[in-house]
Order: sequence, then structure tokens, then C-alpha cells
Amino acid sequence: MTAPALPELPVGRLVVWRHGRTGWNAAGRFQGQLDPPLDDVGRAQATHAAPHLVAGLAGQDAVVVSSDLVRAADTARELTALLGVPLQLEPRLREHGMGSWEGLTRDEVADRYPEQYADWLAGRHVRGRGGEETAAVAERVLAALQELPPAQVAVVVTHGGTSGRLIERLLELGPDHRRVFGPLGNCAWSELARQGGRWRLLRHNHSAGPVPEGLPGGRPQRREDTGTTVLPGTGGQPGPDPAQDADAVG
Repeated sequence: MTAPALPELPVGRLVVWRHGRTGWNAAGRFQGQLDPPLDDVGRAQATHAAPHLVAGLAGQDAVVVSSDLVRAADTARELTALLGVPLQLEPRLREHGMGSWEGLTRDEVADRYPEQYADWLAGRHVRGRGGEETAAVAERVLAALQELPPAQVAVVVTHGGTSGRLIERLLELGPDHRRVFGPLGNCAWSELARQGGRWRLLRHNHSAGPVPEGLPGGRPQRREDTGTTVLPGTGGQPGPDPAQDADAVG
């Protein structure tokens, strides 16, 4: 089935930013549309990353829109406090609904639903768990972005699965090309721009590097931690285990 044509968006550049870490992320627990808060490390990640995002915006006219789930909204507030712009909360930017998996760890899902878990690891459609269809996630996000006010750039603060589905849709990748790109790490971001009538991925999974010493979970930074990360890369963060793809744990 052919995907519908991409809608025109009122911005020419998108920065797609995943929220900071939660205790459930640390435990490998599927969050979906449940609402655990940032942990101390996640709050420190957001505080550390926000000035780097501000610097990357380089004085451009920007809007900031976030999922209304608390882990994303609290991450976004670190940025809007520095930019001095209002935060728009948008339920359509919530994480991919995971149905019966929400609240369970990976081990629990593997034990209770082994066939579903095998499909998920392989990047196939997961049948029988409830929740949302993959295509529906991208379409609800695009519908929300169409309603943004015109601006040079929009910072979209969202979740691991939702960010992946949005990026794939903007790049017009079909279901056979899911997981061509690795998932965003906590508090990492990707940048896309409209060029020549198509969306182009300029940077993926970029981060501010490890949280510095003095903040929760921090350590002294090395020079190599702070460089720009272009495709492929993780921007100074440890890469996610491909067998435990972070795009579905929120």
C-alpha cells in the first residue's frame, strides 16, 4: 500500500529531540503512553543538552512543541526557559501506544509474548498486542505539525518510537526500511531540512555528550565527547543494543 503524499509543513527545518532518561528507560521497561517522569539523570541530561540546542538554532525564529507526557514536557521546558518562547503541548506527539506491553520489561514481554517479541526484534509488524499501528503514529504527528505557526525551525520534543516513525515518514521510507537508522538515545536529537522539494536528514542521534561531573550521572568530559556527530553516530552517548531497540520503549 502506497503511503499518502507528505503534507506541506509551515517550517523548513525540524529538530526532533527525544526526552531525557526515566527510571523505566534504565530498567528496559516499555513505557508507551504511560507517564513515568524523568529520573535524576534524565533531568541532568535535559539541563546539559538545552544550551547546545540553543546554540544550534543560531538565532533562528523557532517554535517548540512537545508531547504532553511529563518526561517529554519537562525536557522541553529546559529549552524554552533558555529561548524565552512558549511551550506548546501536543498529545499527538505521544509515544507509540504499545498495548499490552506497556509497563512490562523486555524480559517479561519475551516470556509472556515470545512470538510478538521475536517480530519486534526483527522489525516486523507485531500482531495481537493492541496499541497503535506504525503508520498511524507518523500520520498523527504530521497532522499536529501542520498546525504549527510558520517559523524557520520547529523543535519537536517526543519519544523514541514516535521520532523514528516521523523520520522514516519524512524520508519516505517504506515498511521494508524500518530501522535503517538507529533509535535516538535519551536526550539526543536529529535534524531534517526541506531541500529541493524533499526532506533531507542532516544529522542523526546527535547529543551534547555525557553529562559532566557535578550533575547526576556525570563524569569528567573528554575533548572527543563534545564533537559534532554526523551520520552514523551517537554523539558521545553509548549506542543502544540493536537487540533492545530503544525506539519502542519510549
